[in-house]
Amino acid sequence: MKKEWNVDEKLQYERALIAKGYRYIAGVDEVGRGPLAGPVVCAAVIMPLDTETLVVGVDDSKKLSEKKRVELAEKIKAAALAYTIVEIDEKKIDEINILEATKLGMKRAIETLEIPPDVVLTDGNMTIDIPYPQQSVIHGDALSYSIGSASIIAKVYRDGIMDEYAKTYSAYGFEKNKGYGTAAHIQAIKEQGLCPIHRRTFTKKF
Repeated sequence: MKKEWNVDEKLQYERALIAKGYRYIAGVDEVGRGPLAGPVVCAAVIMPLDTETLVVGVDDSKKLSEKKRVELAEKIKAAALAYTIVEIDEKKIDEINILEATKLGMKRAIETLEIPPDVVLTDGNMTIDIPYPQQSVIHGDALSYSIGSASIIAKVYRDGIMDEYAKTYSAYGFEKNKGYGTAAHIQAIKEQGLCPIHRRTFTKKF
């Protein structure tokens, strides 16, 4: 049985922060830490939190169908008070490692929001070098409306990038695997070698 979308559950962290006097709450999340190819994409978003303007259905992007994600991403971007999407490419990932690249992407996303946030909610246990108070939420993309919104727009944006790369580097099936290390993708690397968007530090064993 599918779990119903529960507004009180999705806004528990945001409401606790509003009760402390915070107004502009930014959710930030990343997509693409694990793939063998392509960028890591980070999004930050400040959503209006009154119940009339909520985008119903926001959840961890991994739990949603592609069609639903695309539909929700458009609604989120239309409703957002501010949002930014930042990509950190494979060369930078190889240079500074994926954790640092993710933190850099999140930092840039937060710092380029048109409205400076009063507080930032991050997914997982990330601590970012930003001049704002921040709170980490484990499984935040599923538990926080703001982080879930960021996760959806980041995922749809990154999938679009990988679909474009698939046209240039057709041997690797990026339109299907989005750069993740599927059996078919790994087999293609063994047969074709690496392409320019492969992360060298992730593909040494091939």
